[in-house]
Amino acid sequence: MEIGIAGQADVTQLARLLWLNAAPDQQAKQSVESFADDLAAWWTDHSDTHFAFVAASTDSVLVGMAWLALVPRAPRPGDTDRHSADIQSVFVLPAHRGNRLGSALVEAASQHAFTLGATRVTVHSGRKAVPVYERLGFTPSHQLLQLEPDRTM
Repeated sequence: MEIGIAGQADVTQLARLLWLNAAPDQQAKQSVESFADDLAAWWTDHSDTHFAFVAASTDSVLVGMAWLALVPRAPRPGDTDRHSADIQSVFVLPAHRGNRLGSALVEAASQHAFTLGATRVTVHSGRKAVPVYERLGFTPSHQLLQLEPDRTM
């Protein structure tokens, strides 16, 4: 397997992986072909802030992905180009799980974030994946809080 950054030519395969990673009710809303068209347009609009890292088999079929969102932060005196990063939509096809592909994708995306100057990398994980992220060095933070839209203020 080869791990690398996806390009425009990979959008159709990325759409397939994102579609497969979606819940059945989400899949029912849009065909994978239609979603690929929407992803291609989104890709163009977000190519400077979002990067897809992919695992490709020897025949160039994408079997896994991890997205990296680079988020600009408000400047501080002496540090006007601040960024943080978020790992999103990590998915490996079931037949390829258990070979550390997901870990390799997250490591590649995280390293890229730090190379681009991110001061931290976050991930919002499902419960089952928390031990994987902890093995990769992610730690919980009591200072990182979230508010969901159905909560009243």
